[in-house]
Amino acid sequence: MGYSDADAAELYDLLNRWGTSDDFYLSFVMDAGSVLDVGCGTGVLLARARAEGHTGRFAGIDPDVSMLERARQRVPDAEWVEGKASDIAWVDEFDRAIMASNAFQFLVTDLEESLQRIREALVDGGLFVFGTRNPEVREWENWNPTNPYDVVDHNGRELRMIYHVEKVEGDVVTFTETTALRDDTPLRTDRASLNFPGVDTLNAVLTKAGFTVEAQYGDWSRGPLTSASENIITVARR
Repeated sequence: MGYSDADAAELYDLLNRWGTSDDFYLSFVMDAGSVLDVGCGTGVLLARARAEGHTGRFAGIDPDVSMLERARQRVPDAEWVEGKASDIAWVDEFDRAIMASNAFQFLVTDLEESLQRIREALVDGGLFVFGTRNPEVREWENWNPTNPYDVVDHNGRELRMIYHVEKVEGDVVTFTETTALRDDTPLRTDRASLNFPGVDTLNAVLTKAGFTVEAQYGDWSRGPLTSASENIITVARR
């Protein structure tokens, strides 16, 4: 008994329902003529923008084939590309680049190259909007088997999501996410590494890539960024 990539893509939508962060990103999408969604996942953000009347150019890039398939079904007229941020080939084409759902943190070994490609995809003066978890809050300390998350999936299966941090090296946290039955029988285990840059590191790498940081917030209501803020939400301009 396993859990397929297609199942995992459907489960992703259940675990990541629309919230205040999505409203924040949507506001930047709606006032732009063309938008690139980097790490677009299942295409929920651009689908909502279409539903609310946006008629401009949309494109999304993501390395997960199953998630992209769901995105294509949601927004057939968008350009969906399989790949990572470092694979972006567009040049001078978008008013906005968005990285929602903390997708920015998957930029680990290829962070600088990815930022260069995102910058090149934007028109001069275009905005790059993204969020990343604040390392000062140390959220990963709650990712352990004693703190699982129970969910019922799209097929009615009662599942348990179990997290385990394997190592923390500098700004990078490597962990596993196990999709299991409620008796803890594992169905699949996915491993990932996430980047947790602090504000100073983040702003330095953005500047090096040719961005100017226009604003940084500590919450999705555009509140001030403090050491206790869960997120570092950044608006940067090419």
